[in-house]
Amino acid sequence: MFKRKRHEMPGLNTASLPDLIFSVLFFFMIVTHMRQVTLKVKYQVPQGTELTRLVKKSAVSHIYIGKPTADQKGRFGDDTKIQMNDKYVSTSEIIDYVSAEKSRMSSEDQQQMVVSIKADKNTKMSVITDVKLALRQAKALRINYSATESKK
Repeated sequence: MFKRKRHEMPGLNTASLPDLIFSVLFFFMIVTHMRQVTLKVKYQVPQGTELTRLVKKSAVSHIYIGKPTADQKGRFGDDTKIQMNDKYVSTSEIIDYVSAEKSRMSSEDQQQMVVSIKADKNTKMSVITDVKLALRQAKALRINYSATESKK
């Protein structure tokens, strides 16, 4: 006798969905910082009081100094190691690495090149002195030591 009418739900308009997805993807590509180096040494950053931030990070080369990580200990022992660009180096190889880093930079960045030393707080000063002497021979005279703000 009486028939009920079935009402269908209208379909969802997905025309703007690709625009939204690309906008979110573009946002994360801009905001996300990709790690460039896989750390093979572990280090605890020392603390300091008079710290400043680096301004131009494109002209910064990092040197990591510390004990090998747990997965690297079997091959390399417990001695302090120096790491540059995913590779362990000796102090004599630092000169070649720094000159290679300088050659890949623009001439403006070469003038402002800073070498940032990220060393474990328990690293012996003799290792850091050897690194500094190698940097001096490579004509990399601007050196930065990484530290965290001390809590007072």
